[in-house]
Amino acid sequence: MEDVNSPVRHDGRVDFEPYRGELVAYCYRVLGSFHEAEDLVQETMLRAWKARERYDPSRASVRTWLYRIATNVCLTALEGRARRPLPSGLGAPGEDPGTPLTPATDIPWLQPFPDARYDMEARTDMRLALVVALQRLPARQRAVLVLREVLQFSAAEVADQLDTTVPAVNSTLQRARAALTDIGDGHTVAEPDDRAAREVIDRYLRAFEAADVPALVRLLADEVVLEMPPVPLWFRGTGHYGAFMRRVFELRGTDWALRPIAANAQPALAAYARDPDGGRWLHSVQVFTVADGRVTRNAVFTEPQVLASFGLPRRISSDRPLPPR
Repeated sequence: MEDVNSPVRHDGRVDFEPYRGELVAYCYRVLGSFHEAEDLVQETMLRAWKARERYDPSRASVRTWLYRIATNVCLTALEGRARRPLPSGLGAPGEDPGTPLTPATDIPWLQPFPDARYDMEARTDMRLALVVALQRLPARQRAVLVLREVLQFSAAEVADQLDTTVPAVNSTLQRARAALTDIGDGHTVAEPDDRAAREVIDRYLRAFEAADVPALVRLLADEVVLEMPPVPLWFRGTGHYGAFMRRVFELRGTDWALRPIAANAQPALAAYARDPDGGRWLHSVQVFTVADGRVTRNAVFTEPQVLASFGLPRRISSDRPLPPR
C-alpha cells in the first residue's frame, strides 16, 4: 500500500500535497491574506506539477524545491502592492466610542488565519502581532526572515530559493531583524500557555453572553486595544473598550451566542447576534491576545470573506444549539 506521506511515490512521481498546509502558512505570513495565500499555493502546486519532470532530488528535497517556487510566486504577487495593516497601524486611537462605524473598503486589510482549516503539527510564529510587523518590511526581507528564523532553512538553502548569495541572504536578514526591533510591535512577547489563555477567554465568553460590561472590563489589561477591520477606527484602554461594548449591546441587543475557535494559534471567538426573525447570524470572529491573565488585544473581523474562511454556519436558529465548543 502506498505511503501517502512520502514525497516520492512508488511510481517515481512526486507528491506535493503533504506540504500544502505549511506552504499556505508560509505564504500567509508573507502576504497577510489567507485567501491570497491559498490561491498562490495552488499556483505553486500547478507550477511544480508542470515542472515535475525537471525536479532533481540530488539537488534539493521536495520541500525545499516547493518553497523556492512558492517564494517566487509570493514575491511576484507582492510587486507594487501596499502592505496589509490592522487599524491600529494607521493612526491614533479613537476617543469617541459613538463614532460611526464606516468601513474603509479601499484598504487591503490583514486577515486572520483559521487554524482548523489545516492540520499542521506546528504553527510557529503565526501570531497577529508578528504578521502585522512583517507587513512593514519589504517583501524580500519578509521572505528571508520567515525562511531563516521561522522555518529554519539554512542560509545556503534560502540563497538557492531566492537565486542569490549567502552573504546577500545574511545581510537581508540583519536588516529585517533591525527593522522589526525598531517597529517594536511586541512580536517577541511570549504568549501564556493555552490553558491559561483559554480560561480567560471562557470567562470573557460568559460575560459577553450575559451582556455584563463590568465583567468584561475586569478581564482587560489597562492598555487593551480593540480594533475592527474593515472599520479603520480603533480604541485603547478599558474605558473606551467598555463604552464601546455598551454601544454594541444597545445596537445589536444583548442576546448573543459565542463559540470558541482558534486563529493564528491564538484563542478566538465566533460571535452570533440575534436576527430580527429570532434566529442568529454570524456577526464576527474575534481574535484575542492574552498576557498575564488579561486580554491585551481584541481584533474583531467582520468581512464576509474572512468569516467564510472559518467554515462556520452563517445562520443558526434560536432553538438550535451552537456547534460543539
